[in-house]
Amino acid sequence: MKRIVLTGGGTAGHVTPNIALIPHLRELGYEISYIGSYEGIEKKLISDYDIPYYGVATGKLRRYIDPKNLSDPFRVVKGLAEARRILKDIRPDVIFSKGGFVSVPVVRAAWELHIPCIIHESDMTPGLANRFCIPVAKKVCCNFPETVEKLPDGKAVLTGTPIREELLKGNKEAAYELCGFTKDKPVLMVIGGSSGSVAINKEIRTSLPKLLKDFQVVHLCGAGHVDNLLLTQPGYKQFEYLKSELKDVLAMADIVVSRAGANAICELLALKKPNLLIPLSKAASRGDQILNAASFEAQGYSLVLQEEDMDTVSLTAKIHELYESRDKYVETMTASSQGNAIDLIIGLIEEYSSSTIKVRK
Repeated sequence: MKRIVLTGGGTAGHVTPNIALIPHLRELGYEISYIGSYEGIEKKLISDYDIPYYGVATGKLRRYIDPKNLSDPFRVVKGLAEARRILKDIRPDVIFSKGGFVSVPVVRAAWELHIPCIIHESDMTPGLANRFCIPVAKKVCCNFPETVEKLPDGKAVLTGTPIREELLKGNKEAAYELCGFTKDKPVLMVIGGSSGSVAINKEIRTSLPKLLKDFQVVHLCGAGHVDNLLLTQPGYKQFEYLKSELKDVLAMADIVVSRAGANAICELLALKKPNLLIPLSKAASRGDQILNAASFEAQGYSLVLQEEDMDTVSLTAKIHELYESRDKYVETMTASSQGNAIDLIIGLIEEYSSSTIKVRK
C-alpha cells in the first residue's frame, strides 16, 4: 500500500485542488491522510471524504507589524514538532502540498525525514509560505509559464491546477430550468469571486438594459449582495453562490465574466469557457490577480479589463468583443496542455512515491 499525505489550508483555494486528486489517488491504491490546522477551513472541507485528518499548530508569517509576530514563530516550531511526529507515525511515501501557512511545518518536517515533497504554487509569484517550502521540494507545480522562470532550475513543472471532475460533468438543461432561461439568447455568467465583488456587481446591474438586449445573465453576486429590486427581471438570475448546481450553470454559460483568482481562471481554462477577467485592483491586494490576468491574456486564453477602467461603456464593449471572438478563445484553450493538470501531477506523485518505496525496500 502506497501512502500519501496531502496538506494545505487557510482558504478553500488551498484545499479544493487536493480534493480533486483524491479519487485518482484512491484508484491507484494510495492510503491518503491529510494534515491541516486544528480548526481551519481545510478540516471542514476534508470531513466529507473519509480521510484521516491530523491538526498541527500553525503561525502566519507576516510582512507587516503585528503583535502576533512575537508569538507565531513559537507556533510554527510547535507545528514542526507535531508534523514530524505525525509523519513518523504515518510513514508516507510522498507529500503533496497545496500551500498556505499550515504547509510550512509539514513540508519542512518531511524534508528532515527524507520524505519527497511536491508542492503547488497557484499564483504567478510564489507566496511567502511556499517560499519557505520551495528549497526543500522535489518539484514545484505551477500555473503560469512566467513562474517557471522564477523557480530553481529543474524544479518547476507547468501543470495548471487540478480541477474537480464534477465541474466537467455539468448538465446545461438543468441549468436552463434552474434559471428559467430560454435557448434563443446566449448566456453570460458573472462570477465576482467567492464573496462577490461590489464593483463588478454594480457595473453589471447598471449595464443590464444594454446586456439583456443580447444576452441572458446569470450572476453569482456573493452572500448578502442579491438586489431584491431585480428579482423578477426577465433574463436576469441572481444567486449568492452555487454548490452542486455550479457545474450545470458553467455548462450552460457561453461566456464568463470573472475575477482572476488562480483557481477560478484555471477552471475556466479546463472548461474552455471564453472569459473576460476583471482582476482585483492592486489597491485591495498584492496584485497577484493582475499578473494572473496578464499571463492568461498573453497566452490567448482571456480578455482583460482592469477594474479602474471599468464603466458601463467599457464593460459592455468588452463583453460583446468577447462573444464575437469566442471561437478563437476556445480554440486556443483547447490547444493548451494545462487542462491536463491531474494527469501531470499524479505522474509526479507516482514517480516520487515509487522511488521512496524502492529505497525503503
